Amino acid sequence: MFIQNCIDILSRYWSSILLGVQTTLYVSLIGTFFGLILGLLVGGLRAVKLDYTAGPVARFFKKLLDVIINVYITVFRGTPMMVQALFLYYALLHVFNWTNLTAAIFVISVNTGAYMAEIIRSGIQAVDIGQTEAARSLGMSNAQTMMSVVLPQAIKNAFPAIGNELIVNIKDSSVLMIISITELMFQTKSFAGSTFHFTEAYFIEAMIYLILTSIASLILNMIEKRMNQTAYITVPMSDTNPKSAHYITRHTAKGGR
Repeated sequence: MFIQNCIDILSRYWSSILLGVQTTLYVSLIGTFFGLILGLLVGGLRAVKLDYTAGPVARFFKKLLDVIINVYITVFRGTPMMVQALFLYYALLHVFNWTNLTAAIFVISVNTGAYMAEIIRSGIQAVDIGQTEAARSLGMSNAQTMMSVVLPQAIKNAFPAIGNELIVNIKDSSVLMIISITELMFQTKSFAGSTFHFTEAYFIEAMIYLILTSIASLILNMIEKRMNQTAYITVPMSDTNPKSAHYITRHTAKGGR
């Protein structure tokens, strides 16, 4: 009877389930992408050390920025995403006049950004300080050092945690049904109430989430293995013209120097 009820639900509501899966993946992927961009920005700014040789104005704004970043990370890591979704959706509804889907993407993005910031910061701190010193000795600016040397290694070091955030977002997107986006949980609740087969409906939902996260894990593991196979090291080389420089990329095997 259980199996037959599951088959009946799938045959009757497959289009609703497919819509829910599409919305879940859309919100999760886009939210994770923007969350990563936000995390790179916030984590990079947080990892920058305060330069005490700078002027008092620069030191003031750096300290102020650190306070704002700490408050942002503390708030969004310390409160449930469901509460964030309800508060931000209704608080900003008349400001942006946004749709439920746009609000859902925004909530996932800012929530993920707080976690990504800490992930990126730890990844940056894990990069050997000698890498930065070597880049500086070769004449690279702070921005060039961060973009060409530190961040690529930091992202590589933090990639497992970054990928885990995507998997978490696929599952946690279910709480966004609270603002009525048509993701998988919302659709499942709808046809579960219509059929009164709650056990079968939520079993199907659980299996779909398991399949989605398993596929995501497989893809992320493949990407991680590919990243670990080859390392790209970019260093500046001055040519005969002292006013110009070019870059060469040396491919090294994993663990090579």
